[in-house]
Amino acid sequence: MSATFRLSPMLEGRLFYLAIVAGLACALVMGKALPATMDARPAIIEPLCANSITGSQDVVEPISSHALPNVAGKRVTIVRVFYGPGGFTPAHQHAGSVTAYITKGEIRSQLAGGPVETFGVGQSFFEPPGATHLVSANASMTEPAELIAVFVADEGAQLTTLVK
Repeated sequence: MSATFRLSPMLEGRLFYLAIVAGLACALVMGKALPATMDARPAIIEPLCANSITGSQDVVEPISSHALPNVAGKRVTIVRVFYGPGGFTPAHQHAGSVTAYITKGEIRSQLAGGPVETFGVGQSFFEPPGATHLVSANASMTEPAELIAVFVADEGAQLTTLVK
């Protein structure tokens, strides 16, 4: 006789987000403990910081960047994006896959062809490679917001390109 154990959909969802948080926490700790391994950090992070010159009130803080030894030619890069009240990033695209996890406030987001959605603390969203991110903004005009973004892209790729 065999027994089948199944989790409720709500519990599965919570476990999924817990796994994301645990992974991000491990990445943060590794990034702080092993800064010498972040060999390409300035060159990889520079394109992300380009948004700061647009007056959009977002600030990108590099956390870590590491080549993926088990996936030739790929790199994982983690950044924290701070949005001041009313802050936003202009329409843009990313070279690789991006997962964003909201750590403070609420973020409004819209990919081309999709609805505008609002994500709060503990929620996440995914951007496939090449998707146009039309709306990426703090949902509040009075409180700051922030997110952690995890990029997986080709080594040396420009991670963020503003859409003209």
